[in-house]
Amino acid sequence: MNIIVIDDDKLVAISLKTILEASGMISVIDIGNSGSDAIRLYEKNQPDIMLMDIRMNGMNGIEAGEIILKKYPDARLLYLTTFSDDEYIIKALNMGAKGYILKQDFEGIAPALEAVMRGQSVFGDQVMNRLPELMKQGEPYDFAAHGISEKEREIIELVARGLNNKEISSKLFLSEGTVRNYISTLLEKLALRDRTQLAVYYYTEIHPHE
Repeated sequence: MNIIVIDDDKLVAISLKTILEASGMISVIDIGNSGSDAIRLYEKNQPDIMLMDIRMNGMNGIEAGEIILKKYPDARLLYLTTFSDDEYIIKALNMGAKGYILKQDFEGIAPALEAVMRGQSVFGDQVMNRLPELMKQGEPYDFAAHGISEKEREIIELVARGLNNKEISSKLFLSEGTVRNYISTLLEKLALRDRTQLAVYYYTEIHPHE
């Protein structure tokens, strides 16, 4: 797995390179220290994953990530930061980042990278658990206007609660294949990338007051 590490603290970036490469499965092909470095190095190397800090001088990691994803929609960005700021959590989730983990969870960085390579999103529990409290109450959601059926509504809610396809199929008496089809249809209707964004959508658009 080829990754790039971006952190405005040069010592942290070098330390991450050393520690991650010690696993034997991760190759840090370049390191940078700013948002502009991130864009330049991504274009140069197009790594499997970019592990990037958020708060940096000048262009921050979110701003750099938005530019990268606009040009490379399939880019895998994993944010690593000491800051759990609300605005950054929401932006990282909504922009299509593959993960947002805190530096305090140091032992979880390599496993998170491996999970992202397998196609998973790896937002830490401490991040996902905060979503409901981050949102403000708004107008009732108009399901009909979005073409969402009652069954689809149930499935969105169960996905948001963290249930997997097997658990949802058992709860709603549907086959796992049917559940997968429902979720695929919902992602298409709502122009979302994956079930993580579907969960975010539930808390931001459907039930922001929960």
